[in-house]
Amino acid sequence: MTWSTSQLAELAGTTLKAVRHYHEIGLLEEPERAANGYKRYDVKHLVRLLRIRRLVDLGLPLSDIPSVEAADERAEQILRVLDAELAASIERQQRMRRELAAILDNRASIDLPADFRTLVDDLPEAQRSLLLAYSSILTPAAMSVLQKQLSAPRSDVAAQFEALPADAPEDVRRRLAQRLAPEVRKQQKDHPILRDLDVSSRLGGAIAQSVVVQALVEFYNEAHLDVLQRVHALLSEDDAAGP
Repeated sequence: MTWSTSQLAELAGTTLKAVRHYHEIGLLEEPERAANGYKRYDVKHLVRLLRIRRLVDLGLPLSDIPSVEAADERAEQILRVLDAELAASIERQQRMRRELAAILDNRASIDLPADFRTLVDDLPEAQRSLLLAYSSILTPAAMSVLQKQLSAPRSDVAAQFEALPADAPEDVRRRLAQRLAPEVRKQQKDHPILRDLDVSSRLGGAIAQSVVVQALVEFYNEAHLDVLQRVHALLSEDDAAGP
């Protein structure tokens, strides 16, 4: 008994279009035709098509199938490359599942880089947004330093800064900046990589600077920005004064 092209495709679990394509590129030999001109396939065509389908389902490109079947010198290399690609794909999918699980567990974790999700309940929304923006420019080493820094208990002055209202009076801003400056100086000393954006960024200085500035302006209020400017001025004065 023989089969038509559509019957062969159905038996092999593929499509008529795929069978015709395999004919076109020489992967599947065309059968003899019946008296009425129709192709008639037998079991050897079915076995061949099933073999092609198996290799395709494993992710093998059609162009590499002849080498693998012939077991030539490229066959092992082709299969090892495919295996490495599959391993990388599995690892990526497992990471994606872990991130999805974290988001399902706490929706707010979507506002943080994946490695920071354990901090989601400890950080204000503005700071979460800043971190997400910074992840687009900072190196993995700099992000790791930030994670370590933010994992430490938050100081009273840091908490006061985060809670600062936009209409905070000038004297409150001034005193807060004076208290915050030594803390920022210590952070710079403990983590030098965060002091120099050219070192901590994986992008050019100009674009990295634009991300930082726009993120601060977007996610901090007027009083926050004023305090940060005052802290910067105090640190600059100390640097100018020298030891």
